[in-house]
This record gives sequence, structure tokens and C-alpha cells, in this order.
Amino acid sequence: MQDQSQIDAREAIFRSIREHLATSSPLDRREADLAHSQPTALAPGRPIETQAGSLVDVFKSSLEAVDGHCVVVQNEQEVVYALTRIIAQLQQTKLLARRIAISDSPEVERLVQMTDLEVEELAIAPSASEVFRFDVGISQAQVGIAETGTLLLDSSRERHRLVSLVPPVHIAIMKATQIVGTLGEALTILRREAKVSPIVTLVTGPSRTADIELTLAIGVHGPQELFVIIDRSH
Repeated sequence: MQDQSQIDAREAIFRSIREHLATSSPLDRREADLAHSQPTALAPGRPIETQAGSLVDVFKSSLEAVDGHCVVVQNEQEVVYALTRIIAQLQQTKLLARRIAISDSPEVERLVQMTDLEVEELAIAPSASEVFRFDVGISQAQVGIAETGTLLLDSSRERHRLVSLVPPVHIAIMKATQIVGTLGEALTILRREAKVSPIVTLVTGPSRTADIELTLAIGVHGPQELFVIIDRSH
């Protein structure tokens, strides 16, 4: 049999959960009024871009809905400018952004070297024991999923798993042509490869964690901030 202290503890947990649910009700109603008052069902097989603009626009909207940041540029020079501006702004905050870890993609290294940023350290694909001291991780993304604003990172193309998951800030760079409508389309692209990657990471916005009392925390088990730079050039 449970003693009185166990019963009291259980009741305290349930009471806290009920209080948090009650507190969130007004926010739930506001969200419904803003975004879901007239939901539109997608017809089977109908491209997402015919519902709400281009795939880039849908991806940007979906990412920003989960507190991510998205910058759409037109060419490589604008990618470099966006990268410079994001890191320069972060350097004015408590996130510092002075120790930069990048993936082993030659393209990412080339773009970072084109910036005129002043940083204390720049490392390529640091080890698990080293990566925790870096402020920002920069990588590419192999696929973007417009429906949910999700990034798909394929470990067989680029060593970016630690870089994308450990530092407080993750900056991902991708081409607009890499954005697809749905998760199903993204998985279809992976299946076309001769060998399926052993590790595929799906990233949707900054890291979010909720405890048993439904208190949401950002950045506990991953980046506090996610920036995606989309290059429209071909």
C-alpha cells in the first residue's frame, strides 16, 4: 500500500499539471484564432506550393512558426553577407559567437573564410570532447521539408552531427532546390541513394524540452537558436 507521503506527492504532481494546462488555455485559443480558424485540408498529391506560395516561402513560414530564423538570399555573395551579419549580431549578445565549429564540408569552410569576422577559434568537425567549448556550429543541410520547416542532415555527405547539435547556435546553409514539400518526399530522395546513410538527423527549430509539469525549456539538449540561410541561385 502507498503511504500518505506518496499519495500527497502524486496529488501535488497532478495539481501542478492541471494548473499548467489551465494556464495554457488562453494561448491555445489565441493560436487557433491566428493560424487554425479556417484549416485547409491538402488534397492527396497536390503540391504544397500551390497551397501557400513557393516551397521556400512555406519552409520559411514553417520554420519561423517554431522559433527558427530564416534568411533567403539570391546568390553566394549574399550568403556570405548573411553569415557575417548573423554572427556579428550574435557577438553582441551573451551567446558571444567567437568560437566557431564548422562541418567538414569544403563549401562551408570556403564561405566562412570569405567573411571578415573576427573570431577566437575556428575548427573543422571538432571531436566530441572538444565541441562543447564552441559557441556556434555551421553546416549545410541536405534536404529541407517545407511542410514542417525541418532540416534533414545526412551523415554520409558531411560530418555535421556534433556541430549541428551541441553548440548553442546552429547555422545551416542550403540551396532552395534542396527543399521538398513533405517528409515522404525527403525519404524518397534518401532511398534513391545507392547506400542509405547510417545516421540521418531531423532538426525542427531550436531544441525544446518539457518536464512532467509541461514547463517548456529551450536549448537544454541542443541549440538555443537555429538560423537557416537559403540560397535561391542555381
